[in-house]
Amino acid sequence: MDRGTDTGASTGHGAGGDPVRRTAAGRVPLAVVVVDRGGLVSHWSTGARRLFGTVKEDAVGRPALDLLPVSGALPEEDDTPSRAAYGPYDGLGPGLESSLDGQLCYPSAGRARLSVPEGPPGATSAAETPGPGHGTRIDVLWWAYPLVGPGPGRLLVLAADAEAVRGQHDGVAVERIAPGFALHTDFPGAEELARRLPEILPSMSVGDSARIVAQILELGYPILEFSQNDRVPVTPDWGVPRRAERRRRRERAARAVAQGLPVPEELKDEGEDLEYAAVRERLEFLNEVSGRIGTSLDLSRTIIEVSKAVVPRFTDVAGTYLREQVVAGEGFPDGVPDTTTMWHRVAVEHTDEPGRWDDVVPVGEAMPFPAHTPFFQCMTTGEPVLVPRISEQMGHAIAAQFDKRDIRPLITGRSMLVVPLKARNVVLGFMILLRHPEREVFDDMDRVTGAELAARAGLVLDNARMYTYQENVAETLQDSMLPTIEAHRTGCDIATRYLPGTLLGRVGGDWFDSVKLPGARTALVVGDVMGHGLNSAAMMGQLRTAVRTMAALDLPPAQLLRNLDDLAQRLGDTYLATCLYAVYDPIAGELHLANAGHIPPVLVRAVDGRSELLDLPTGAPIGVGGVPFEAVRVRVEPGDRLVMCTDGLVEVRGEDIGVGLATLCESAAHPAASMDAACDTIIRALNTRGGRKDDVALLMARLNGVEPEDVAEWRLAPDPVEVGRARAAVREQLYVWGLERLTDTAELLAGELVTNAVRHARGRRVELRLVRGDTLLCEVYDEDHTLPTLLSTGPADEYGRGLRVLSTLARAWGTSRTGGGKTVWFELTLPRRR
Repeated sequence: MDRGTDTGASTGHGAGGDPVRRTAAGRVPLAVVVVDRGGLVSHWSTGARRLFGTVKEDAVGRPALDLLPVSGALPEEDDTPSRAAYGPYDGLGPGLESSLDGQLCYPSAGRARLSVPEGPPGATSAAETPGPGHGTRIDVLWWAYPLVGPGPGRLLVLAADAEAVRGQHDGVAVERIAPGFALHTDFPGAEELARRLPEILPSMSVGDSARIVAQILELGYPILEFSQNDRVPVTPDWGVPRRAERRRRRERAARAVAQGLPVPEELKDEGEDLEYAAVRERLEFLNEVSGRIGTSLDLSRTIIEVSKAVVPRFTDVAGTYLREQVVAGEGFPDGVPDTTTMWHRVAVEHTDEPGRWDDVVPVGEAMPFPAHTPFFQCMTTGEPVLVPRISEQMGHAIAAQFDKRDIRPLITGRSMLVVPLKARNVVLGFMILLRHPEREVFDDMDRVTGAELAARAGLVLDNARMYTYQENVAETLQDSMLPTIEAHRTGCDIATRYLPGTLLGRVGGDWFDSVKLPGARTALVVGDVMGHGLNSAAMMGQLRTAVRTMAALDLPPAQLLRNLDDLAQRLGDTYLATCLYAVYDPIAGELHLANAGHIPPVLVRAVDGRSELLDLPTGAPIGVGGVPFEAVRVRVEPGDRLVMCTDGLVEVRGEDIGVGLATLCESAAHPAASMDAACDTIIRALNTRGGRKDDVALLMARLNGVEPEDVAEWRLAPDPVEVGRARAAVREQLYVWGLERLTDTAELLAGELVTNAVRHARGRRVELRLVRGDTLLCEVYDEDHTLPTLLSTGPADEYGRGLRVLSTLARAWGTSRTGGGKTVWFELTLPRRR
């Protein structure tokens, strides 16, 4: 380490003799000390022996605190020339003792003063005698670098004689010095440590670090790098040779720059240097902040990022307020905010003790701001407002807005900067920045920096707001298209689930539906429009409406899918969709199903709990065009469950869909206390596998059936005398069912429907059926395909009154065509059981 005792100036050349830098460089011996994790010295270089007066044998294994200078202050009575050259200790930075104790996990540096004896114990030659004489007090510059990684070393300490540094560069204006070290024979592992110099000096560029390492390896002795431009943060100002007069000139120039005053001509160089350094520092800060915010389009996360980016580096307290509509993800009217505009406090970040601000200014509170406040001035002008110190009077005015809370102790005496968060000339909110009274007040440069910071943050917030707004629009559209399905239908119970996707565009085209059909039947449908976003959701809405319309016409499943495919072709060939359509007849105990490219449903048998995928003709997706669809009938028993879902539930990228279908069958067969619990079991089993990106629609129906004793049927002749027979049959059946309270209304309405059927029947068959379920259902069938129409009638009109009476007295009624004619039906609400 100390093979070069020569203190002459180096040529500044690296390996191969090429110039490495146009800067002064000196061969100043360095003391190198390595402290292990127990605080003991594990390496003590010859340079350390010369500088501190202790031989290696006496140093290794001893506590570092006993051997190294730990005092950072210079004695007040010291009037040596070196004190004038370096300036007084200004209290910046920690002392070496903090590094030796392991209190610091980052590099540090400083200056200390110590006395050395006339010669170290055990010195055997003049060459080993230190430079200073007996009892000489010397200034020492030191650098401490924590060592991270394997090995016993915890701290690397470098030290140099400050007088030697000053002597070599007397008259040379330098700002920072960067220590280096060289290979030597008495330090095991020096080569490896040399290669880690870029890690030890993280603030240096890779190029400079590599050059210093190369120079060390070539010269073979310690060096100190001097530069007017490089900034090494771990080497603070008090370790820099600087004349007192130059320091005073720079301080005067700095005050002028900070106050916005013209810099005197004789100080212009210093002022320009300081201003350039300050501007560069602010740009670095803004670039750093820009890299930390905007990592997500989530509005809440963006707000937190903006708040944390400025505390504590730029300010000590940051409170963020946003317009009420921005928080809600809504649009807001144009124009300047006024005293009625509500502002939500969405974040408060601070360096005070925990909880100090929480009760006084809680996050989530909404409030307006009066016109006399600096906040109102900021949000109406769109410009930053600077308050160097909040006076007692201003603190009282601000505190008056907070009902029953005294905010004055938190703000009075602090420096305040209010910056607007705006985008496209629209104020979205503002940030209130406060600095502790002990910290420098905000100045004009801070105001410019804060404005630029707010502009960047405002743009990021606006992007998040617009994304949130568009997402809310899409979700609202989709929610409006997803139906609210009754949990109970005649002969079946239904439960549904919908999960949005995890992609950026979370809105998709998955849907489910249930349509009430004549004859106590229920249509069950699940579909999936391929793609995501508003267009897919809109297409889904069109197809769902078409399915409901065609289902109400009681079209057979295969014919319904055929018509739906034709409709998709007319709408355009941009989108494809899969669809599974099933009709459950609880009286016949069967399912009638057709499939258009959809995954098959699962049927869980009530008898043995066995689940199976129904083998259906797959068919092509809706929108392909020109392909046939087939339907199948499946016998079911009361208590069986039908599970229909979209592929987003069972399909995971990189995994065979068969795995998901097997999991679906297994989870669907799991016993559950209710339909909702059964749906949740399926969701938990399939949604926790990871990798799901698509949205999910799930529909489960428990097929309860209708008991034979709850159905009564009569076949009537197309003769007017059959009307009286029909009325008597209805009256008698309701008596058997204990529904006497419905007898008059049901008899009247059934008579009207049978009268119309007999009068307009073209065939030989009229049928009457009563079904007792959740409601009382009455159906009349005839062989005429002409559907009756509700007409406006006058006092003298003889016909057209029957349907008007029907629509007035019935809970619901309707008509539908069937394969051989038509059915007209009505429902009556069952009386409550006592």
